[in-house]
Amino acid sequence: MSDDSEVSFHDLPSQWKWTELADLASLINGDRGKNYPAQSDRVAYGVPFINTGHIEPTGRLSTERMDFITRANFEKLGSGKVKPGDILYCLRGSTIGKIARNEFEEGAIASSLVIIRAKKRALQQFIYFYLASPIGLALAKKFDNGSAQPNLSAETVSRYPIPLPPEEDVSLISQFLGALDDKIDLNRRMNETLEAMARALFKDWFVDFGPTRAKMALRGEAPMNQGTGGEAPQKENVAREPYLAPDLWDLFPDRLDADGKPEGWGVGTVGTCFKLTMGQSPPGNTYNEIGDGLPFFQGRTDFGFRYPENRKYCSAPKRIAEADDTLVSVRAPVGDINMSWEKCCIGRGVAALRHKSGSPSFTYYAAWSVQNELTAYEHTGTVFGAINKKQFEALSVVDPAPSVIEAFDEYVGPLEERIRDNITESRTLAQTRDLLLPKLMSGEIRLKDAEKQVEAVA
Repeated sequence: MSDDSEVSFHDLPSQWKWTELADLASLINGDRGKNYPAQSDRVAYGVPFINTGHIEPTGRLSTERMDFITRANFEKLGSGKVKPGDILYCLRGSTIGKIARNEFEEGAIASSLVIIRAKKRALQQFIYFYLASPIGLALAKKFDNGSAQPNLSAETVSRYPIPLPPEEDVSLISQFLGALDDKIDLNRRMNETLEAMARALFKDWFVDFGPTRAKMALRGEAPMNQGTGGEAPQKENVAREPYLAPDLWDLFPDRLDADGKPEGWGVGTVGTCFKLTMGQSPPGNTYNEIGDGLPFFQGRTDFGFRYPENRKYCSAPKRIAEADDTLVSVRAPVGDINMSWEKCCIGRGVAALRHKSGSPSFTYYAAWSVQNELTAYEHTGTVFGAINKKQFEALSVVDPAPSVIEAFDEYVGPLEERIRDNITESRTLAQTRDLLLPKLMSGEIRLKDAEKQVEAVA
């Protein structure tokens, strides 16, 4: 976000006043004492332990890689325990200024975060929108202590200047911005449903081989159930009537072979079935945040639902991903996936993947299907998890008939288009919100004018 997003608030409307964040909210650090949970204290299930890596660019908490601690360790903590609706604010590193609302009934924060809890409930949304806006991001940069590693403290954040309107205006502004967020959230939930439908289809066709198994079950045959990856035998097939259109049904082989895959389909590797481009980091002096060059993704920091958010750019890219390539995180953590919205530059923490058929959809869901194999590399290496090109290319994958991949593309194509359309609308609404928010917060425009501008783009 460029400095053009900063707005001067020297001339506030009558009845508005300047105040500091500390006057409106309590700021609560994580417990940094002897009871701070070490990495060895993390468990598979328990109380969420939230760090900066769990905060998505959209302002949501990612639960896919959530850390957990035992209740006994949670009870020992003297501070940093979250409540529903708490604002979580990033204090350090590349995530400085990122923000999310807590969605858990209980949990704890790492020392790289601070909890912001409004003293009056009506102010909670107002503070969140203010800090999540371009103004808030500009404040994070302005108050950064200027060291090599971006860094804020709770005491510094507490001094953020806040333009405060009368209580009635606070409520109206929060409701208006909340309605925009609700629409964005509705699009997100719709997209999660659409992607789940596509994933289920991919799993049935290319992982479970459902149509071929159904054909064998109808004939009373018991296939050899050992799969290509050496997984445990599956349960005995249950006879099912044809559940696809006849033209699709006929595309699938009639039986599984001795390897447990449909006859005629091959077994390959990522190296033989996909084009894999490992990222390479350009010189640091080519990075910028003003849009010069291609969008640049060093790692999974900017990954969101399906597509990453453009935050940094590179004027001299070394390795490039094309639009609709699948992006895979290959360093700390390993295995997270996104899809490139447009041509972009990829650093050493990201790889780009495209199936030999050229199908973006098949590539994306194939990468999803091998996530377990990818995440196994999360615990390799002396410092942090990573997978190199040789290891990545050696991963085993099924190589289906081209006609079935083409049919999959035709089937999921409309779902993918709706996902992209919903994201386009959400991005437009978010951009409009971010443009209106400083003007609303400063009193430069009134709510009615803001509502008209949203109607024009909705």
